[in-house]
Amino acid sequence: MFPYVTESFSDDEARVLARYVTNLEGPVFALVNLPEVVKGALFARYSRSSKSLRRLLLDEFADDLPVDAPVVVDPERPATHAAGLYERVLADYGDDSVAQLGGVHLACEQASNLLTKILERPRLGAYLEQSTRYIPYDTRLSTGWYRYYRDPEVLASPLGARYVAEMDRLFDRYGELFGRLQSDLLARHPFDGEGSELAWRRSVRAAALDAARGVLPAGTLSNVGIYASGQTYEQLLLRMRVNPLPEARRYAGLMLDELRKVIPAFLTRLDRPDRGGEWSAYLEETRDATSVLVERLAEETVTPATSVTLSAFDPAGEDDVLAGIVYAYGRCSDAEAVATVARMDAETRRSLLAAYIGDRQNRRHRPGRALERTSYRFDIVADYGGFRDLQRHRMCTVEWQPLAPDLGYEVPESVAEAGAGALFSEALDASAALHDALAPGFPAQAPYALGMAHRIRFSIQMNAREALHLIELRSSAQGHPGYRAIALEMRRLIATVAGHAALADAMRFADPSPGGLGRRAAEQRSEDRHPASRPAS
Repeated sequence: MFPYVTESFSDDEARVLARYVTNLEGPVFALVNLPEVVKGALFARYSRSSKSLRRLLLDEFADDLPVDAPVVVDPERPATHAAGLYERVLADYGDDSVAQLGGVHLACEQASNLLTKILERPRLGAYLEQSTRYIPYDTRLSTGWYRYYRDPEVLASPLGARYVAEMDRLFDRYGELFGRLQSDLLARHPFDGEGSELAWRRSVRAAALDAARGVLPAGTLSNVGIYASGQTYEQLLLRMRVNPLPEARRYAGLMLDELRKVIPAFLTRLDRPDRGGEWSAYLEETRDATSVLVERLAEETVTPATSVTLSAFDPAGEDDVLAGIVYAYGRCSDAEAVATVARMDAETRRSLLAAYIGDRQNRRHRPGRALERTSYRFDIVADYGGFRDLQRHRMCTVEWQPLAPDLGYEVPESVAEAGAGALFSEALDASAALHDALAPGFPAQAPYALGMAHRIRFSIQMNAREALHLIELRSSAQGHPGYRAIALEMRRLIATVAGHAALADAMRFADPSPGGLGRRAAEQRSEDRHPASRPAS
């Protein structure tokens, strides 16, 4: 199944797996016959393991598997279970609302980092993705390949040999850079005897991986675990079928094959010309028509530096939040709630907001929905690696432009300190040259070549409640330095440019402290909880 690598299993392993996954070979498969807690735990391991989900299931969860599960994968007959009841209900009671009530855990493996952004775009889904900060990518697969997407059309072209050679070279440089950074950080931050030496070593390793990932190209492969309803999968597949990226269109077919083994009735509309056909055509037509017009009308703005701009906000946003509090707890109309706020003096306003925010003991104590009455839109230029992390905040409205080399790239401070800046820049410049060679014939695939340190322009729009969550989470000391800086700048702009100082002050767990070995405290907490049971990566 080129371009995907097929795993091999012993006969005994295959017999076990046949009860819990919908196929034994493809990169996409659904989980069945497993307790919800096991499915969730399997996906949770994705972020810190280089193993496939099938291998994790065999190696780490064998003792948790039901002993009487029916066989799902049977070469003598296709899997067709669980269809009849759904079909009757959908036919009798309508499809859209009922299609929200059946869900599937789907493993999506060997997906490029361009594809993962497409897979993770729907709001009403849950995702866990393999993390570049816990897993080194300097080893090769069983085929001898490095882990990057090998687009069949590119490989069949005159540029195919160059694509493979240059991508291999990027992974070689990544491995060299990771080794140099880890050695430099070990010397720069020696173990001080506090806490666990293992936690210290893990934090050094994470810091080295954080910096080295900038050299990894966007074509780097990842594994994504998705849990979503039938309706969410339907809408995702409609868009993937007409996506300009050939990988996305091919992957949509793989996903649909597996989903039909579990929830076939929820997906019947995809094949109807008057439903799925028309929906996809509509999406493609509007995209193409809009693209042509915008290309003619809009002037290009190049900002060759990292930047965060607060481009839209409501100056009266704090008034709106206070009116929402009065409305929710009072017995008045919305207009009277607004009038009540207008009559308040400054001290009363502070007291009301303080009462509503409360004495938060940690960032998981989140205020109520009155904070959703005002919102902010940020225009951001940042490295692709940081964008990948921020894009996963699916309650935000995130729009991004195609990844290209024209905005330059980031050289992490730790790379310069290790004396590896020239090596880093050489790799990024080579990735840009490969992109430019691919772009004329393969415009959708060309970004595969670009290192994650290359910048991308994107916008994030969110209400104040989501801003509080995002800023506190992404500014934590254990976070990546790139998105930490973005989160802290967002908070500053909310306070100073929007003038919403009280709402910015409510983000009390935003952490401006120096990063250093930011993962060390988190690794120590994990070590304290599970001193002898940490699974290997």
